[in-house]
Amino acid sequence: MQSLDLDQLRTFLAVLDAGSLTAAAPRVFLSQSAVSEQMRKLEECVGQSLLARSKAGVLPTAAGDRLRAHGERLVALADDALRDLRGQTLQGELRLAVTDYFRPRELARLLARLAQGHPRMRLNVTIKKSTEVEAMHARGETDIGLSMRVAERKSAAGMLRRESLAWMASSGWQPQPRGEPLPLLVLTDGCSLRRFTEQLLQKRRVDYRVAHVASGVAGLQSALAAGLGVACLNESALADGVGLLAPPHGLPALPRVDFHLLPPRRGEAELVTRVRELLSQELR
Repeated sequence: MQSLDLDQLRTFLAVLDAGSLTAAAPRVFLSQSAVSEQMRKLEECVGQSLLARSKAGVLPTAAGDRLRAHGERLVALADDALRDLRGQTLQGELRLAVTDYFRPRELARLLARLAQGHPRMRLNVTIKKSTEVEAMHARGETDIGLSMRVAERKSAAGMLRRESLAWMASSGWQPQPRGEPLPLLVLTDGCSLRRFTEQLLQKRRVDYRVAHVASGVAGLQSALAAGLGVACLNESALADGVGLLAPPHGLPALPRVDFHLLPPRRGEAELVTRVRELLSQELR
């Protein structure tokens, strides 16, 4: 009887996380052709198609979704066993604060995989706006903070990933009649992306009105899907029922944003340092 190959499973999970075989290749230190070959062998092993190509990249089939759940547990158990035998198991409690813009559809699954791989570590996770994450970190209320800011030309220390910002609206959204202000959907006051968006529209003299204020990204996604207006969000916040607006809609071009881990404090615990290193690998 054939058995699942852990290396193939790791590559499969990397492809799903990265969204394409090409983007997954450097994560698993393989060439694109080697990634393709591993996926071919894995599909041959399970006897089903696991990946489907779409405009958004590579997506899992129904069988691929089922295998992902099994694969995450198997890889996490294998990693935990090796760490335990090597005396590298992480133990203790750690406070993590994350901006709610960071991979909102995937964050819970990524953190669950981290917890499965380190069952003796207790993660207390808080989801906040970037400004609140940075304030909590400055006050010493969190051990590790993950924040977002408009990208600089050079990659800053602690950067996890870089994404494009995009104008988004419901899939069937139609532009406002000439002379009508743009219905803008935003987060509550204090959100750095809201401040940036409004300043950009004012600078480019785009007439707008705040049509809806949400307390978090999930609420903003729901308002977008309901057709209440337009929002500026990072690409990984694209949700079901929401599409990207093309440049002809007359909206200004947008920059990219960086997600980064806030710098360590002097004298931080060894657990915090080790988890920071782990997060920099797992959350990219």
